[in-house]
Amino acid sequence: MERVALPEAPQTVAPKRRRRIGSLEVLAAALVVLVLFRGPLGGLVSGQRAQTWTTVFVSVLVQAAPFLVFGVVLSAVIAVFVPRAFWAKALPRHPALAVPAAGLAGVVLPGCECGSVPIAGSLIRRGVTPAAALAFLLAAPAINPIVLTATVVAFPGRPEMAIGRGVASLFVAVAMGWLWMRLGRDEWIKLPHRPDLDDLSRGRAFWSACRHDILHAGGFLVAGAAAAATINVFVPGAWLQSVAGQPVISVIGLALLAVLLSICSEADAFVAASLSQFSLTSRLVFLVVGPMVDLKLIAMQTGVFGRRFAFRFAPATLVAAIVVGAGFGAVLL
Repeated sequence: MERVALPEAPQTVAPKRRRRIGSLEVLAAALVVLVLFRGPLGGLVSGQRAQTWTTVFVSVLVQAAPFLVFGVVLSAVIAVFVPRAFWAKALPRHPALAVPAAGLAGVVLPGCECGSVPIAGSLIRRGVTPAAALAFLLAAPAINPIVLTATVVAFPGRPEMAIGRGVASLFVAVAMGWLWMRLGRDEWIKLPHRPDLDDLSRGRAFWSACRHDILHAGGFLVAGAAAAATINVFVPGAWLQSVAGQPVISVIGLALLAVLLSICSEADAFVAASLSQFSLTSRLVFLVVGPMVDLKLIAMQTGVFGRRFAFRFAPATLVAAIVVGAGFGAVLL
């Protein structure tokens, strides 16, 4: 019997995977450019404005970097070592009660806003309701003991400044958490893809989470610091003098200044104390707004939660912080 040759199955050729240019390649190229053109680039930063820009840029990064690292490490610990069941036991089951509980948790985590962003993202990954994670994100940088102690030291004889800052900040954080429960949508939060950590050993998973978060949050921190430095250079100091004598405009002016300056929450009380031409109420608004909404925070929130989230959440938080801060200032100060 004659055998019939069957046609061979066509061999599928796997498409070639294009190598994408990553952050490591960009960093290497930037270093090569800096080395090759160090002479001309050095001349560009010799002017007074350029030196001011460089000083502000570096100071923002130096202030924020330790707390960003702290937040990234704690975020990785939460992602790898803390079981999901822990959060179900630690926070109230009802989301409306979990929001203030998460806000109060900021008291026990001393750090600045740069660390709270990756921590909040990790909390959402571990199953914490977004409203509670966002309340923690806003409250932790403003109500922790280090920030409140710095506020007391910066305003001697004025303990009501620290009290007003802590209470008003917690009030805004809880209110924004509840507002998210009412109006927020899950599709507005788009966390960047993180490699599946469950398939790795704990040690490798920990370092993988750290590398992932530091690349996303750190890059946007640099962008935010550059924007803050640019604003510091080009905003004339005479503008501050012109708005200080007008109550409503001074409150709004210092709120916007807090957004633009992007000062770490551990240091902003001393800056507020130096703005003696402004009222205590407007300076309290400065202290409430700063840890919740500034350029570097908006940039980092964009990197961690996505643009749709940041462009909705940041303006709403700014309005709430101005209204609540001014209200508490009118009552306490």
